[in-house]
Parts: sequence; structure tokens; C-alpha cells
Amino acid sequence: MSKNKNDLTTSWGTPVGDNQNSITAGSRGPTLIQDVHLLEKLAHFNRERVPERVVHAKGAGAHGYFEVTNDLTKYTKANFLSGVGKRTPLFIRFSTVAGELGSADSVRDPRGFAVKFYTDEGNYDLVGNNTPVFFIRDAIKFPDFIHTQKRDPKTHLKNPTAVWDFWSLSPESLHQVSILMSDRGIPATYRHMHGFGSHTFKWTNADGDGVWIKYHFKTEQGIKNLAPDVAERLAGENPDYHTEDLFNAIENGDYPAWKLYVQIMPLEDANTYRFDPFDVTKVWSQKDYPLIEVGRMVLNKNPENYFAEVEQATFSPGTLVPGIDVSPDKMLQGRLFAYHDAHRYRVGANHQALPINRPKVEVNNYQRDGAMRFDNNGQGSVYYEPNSFSGPTEVSQHKQAAYPVSGIAESVSYDHNDHYTQAGDLYRLLSEGERERLVTTVVNAMKPVAKEEIKLRQIQHFYKADPEYGERVAVGLALSVPQKA
Repeated sequence: MSKNKNDLTTSWGTPVGDNQNSITAGSRGPTLIQDVHLLEKLAHFNRERVPERVVHAKGAGAHGYFEVTNDLTKYTKANFLSGVGKRTPLFIRFSTVAGELGSADSVRDPRGFAVKFYTDEGNYDLVGNNTPVFFIRDAIKFPDFIHTQKRDPKTHLKNPTAVWDFWSLSPESLHQVSILMSDRGIPATYRHMHGFGSHTFKWTNADGDGVWIKYHFKTEQGIKNLAPDVAERLAGENPDYHTEDLFNAIENGDYPAWKLYVQIMPLEDANTYRFDPFDVTKVWSQKDYPLIEVGRMVLNKNPENYFAEVEQATFSPGTLVPGIDVSPDKMLQGRLFAYHDAHRYRVGANHQALPINRPKVEVNNYQRDGAMRFDNNGQGSVYYEPNSFSGPTEVSQHKQAAYPVSGIAESVSYDHNDHYTQAGDLYRLLSEGERERLVTTVVNAMKPVAKEEIKLRQIQHFYKADPEYGERVAVGLALSVPQKA
């Protein structure tokens, strides 16, 4: 008897005769070990979860396309940016940062903004956030920072004392903290927020000439944010609010879109600009380096299966294409290793071969074997290089662009340590209503901090950014600004 396409089968493809009752010795049992279908179902069920991401665990994704609207080939030879009208398919994953897989979408937290472009030269991942800066600027501090955002190992509760202790001892965090505590700390939806590459990258053109660049995705839906009381109510009533909103918008044909812009800095300016352009806690003034339009991103298709497409999607700022290179940004340099390594641990050594991560171009290399290698594993082709059997060879014109480096090998900080000017500029740009809400949010977040010393140390940072900022936080906490501030 031939098998029909709707026949239930085992994982090895044979039809299942009974999926309601296990094989037992009589009606009362016990169950027999010969019921291999039962054993397979239970064993697979125990293994249905891969480890959740340590950060960015809760997220939503969508498919779409990127279309070039401005010819910037004089700056980069990246093929997917090679001419007006060129379209490239993409997949995007939005996320919160600190919460677990089951956490609420509407918490106050940065949002991840990770885009995978399936280009004609391989995949390109642009892995950023909805903020243009970050809390720290050296990857060596990242594990400690994330520990403060997670649960206390003794109480298994979130720990505001640890959060503010770390921030108060890391003044470079002030700019991002001010953004997080502002209205933009809780976007209304994933559709109503900007996205940023955050780091500085390098573009190189066909002649080998380079520029430093920063990416800005501007939402066409407009910026909308949630009031804290609304966000708190949604966290209880509909913790998947942002996930649902994105899915429904696309399902109903209301396709969200963003315009992509870049700031472009000549290479030589990096040596003279008033802020270190590779410090991810700082922005470049748009008066100095105006936004230049690149193209438009449109999301028009929902995933068919969340696990296969969203949960198994892997992104890394080290997934690059010719014409786009990295910068000496110390935070970026650490991410180049950490992201790929996280995916090798979480999904497996062959995560790039999964359908959601697989490039649309042919992959030719000498990587073999590893857990769950499910393609032809290179068949019987030559498996080392160099070789005398016409195997794949390097393409010299696609070497990463060079830039000069110098200095003594030692543990050293950035030369520039002005952590207050940009945070103060941000505060002064806010309306009175926005300032009031920012201070109220900061005060409420700091009230549970166990040690007054930590509160006073953080107040000094606010005061150095803008005296009014520090004074208002101090009043809200019933404290005085320390004299040394």
C-alpha cells in the first residue's frame, strides 16, 4: 500500500499506525519499550529547545527587501549597493536585550535591530540597536555589564543596585543611560523606532579608497513611544504586544519601511575629530557629517515557522561583503568574535548552512564535518588548500582594506574621556516635558538602590552633563549634589 502525502509518519518516514495509544501489555500496561514511535516522540520533545540567546533572547522577525535609491558607488564597491533600483532580499530580527525568552515586549530596554542581506556576494549582517550609542566602549566589560542586567545569583531577582553601581562606576554609559531613561526607552512598536549600526564601519570603493561610515535606519512610520504606565499594563495583559503588532501589520498588508542613511567621514578626519570616531558611546554630529540617503527597507512577509526562521537566525557584525570592512572600535572588535562564537555554541558549527542563514550564492570552502552537517559535506571534492586539484582559491581583489595601526601592546583606554558633553547636549535638546519624564524615570529606577554612595556617585555624572539634570535627580531622591561635582 503506497503512502499518501497526509499520512502521519515517524522521523524516519514510515507511516504511524496509532498516535493516540502507546503499546502496552494489556489495557493497563505497563508500556513496552518496543514502542519506538513513543520513545522517539518523548526523546525529541526533550530536545526541542536550543539554548536561548544570552542577550536579545526575546524577539520577532520578518522578511523583506532593500532597494537602493541613491548611487554611492564612489564610496563602496559592495555589490548590493551597486546602483539605483537594485533590490536585495533580507531578513530582520527585532528584540529586547536583557530579558529572557518569555519576558515582556514592553519593558524599558534597548531594542536589537539586526538585518541580514542576502547579497550576490554572500550574506551581509548589519547588527545594531535602536540607539546610536551603547553603554560601554570596550568588549572586555561586556560580560560584567550584562551580568548587572540579568538576575542576581542569590535572589534570582533583577538587581537595581548592581545596575546603578556598574553605571556609576562606568561614566561612559551616561549617554546611553540618558537615552534609555528618556521617552525612547520604550518604543510603541518595533515599527515605530529607528535603527542604527551604532559602530563605525569602513566603506571601500573599487579603486581601494576608503571612508568611515555610520548607518542610520529612519522609520517611515514615525517615532512613537509608550508611557510607562501603559507599558506596564501591556506587560501583564499582552507581553507579546510588539511581536503581535509586527505580525499583524505585515499580514494585513501594512508593510513597515525604513529609509537607510549613512554619515560619511574622510579617513584623515578620524585623527582630528573632537570625539574619537571609533568610540561607540559617542555620536558624530550631523552638522559635521550630514545624513546621506542610501536606500529603503520594506518588510513584506512573515516567517512561516518561528523556530526555523527567527530562533535559528544567526547574525554577526563579522558577516561582511567586499567593500564593507570594520574599524578599530574596541567594542566592535570583540563582537566580531563573540557573535559567531555564540551561534556555534547555541545553534551549532553548521548554523550558516541552515535555510534562514544560508546565502543565496554557492558556498565554496574547505570546512567539513561537525554536528548535524546536513548538506553533501563537500562530497568527494578536495578538502585542503593549497592543492593541485583545481579547488576554490582566494580572490585577491576582495582582501579587506588596509588601514595603518601603531602603538605599544598594552591594556589601554581610549584617549578621549569626555563622557558628559554629548549626554548634556541630549538633555538640553529635550523639551521641558521630556526632561521631566526623564528625571522621573531615573529617580524611580534609582530609588531601590541599596547604597546611598552609588546614588550620589551617579548624581555627579548627571550634574557634570548638565547641572539642572543632576540637581533635579538629586531633589527627586531627597539628596544633595556632592560638592566635588
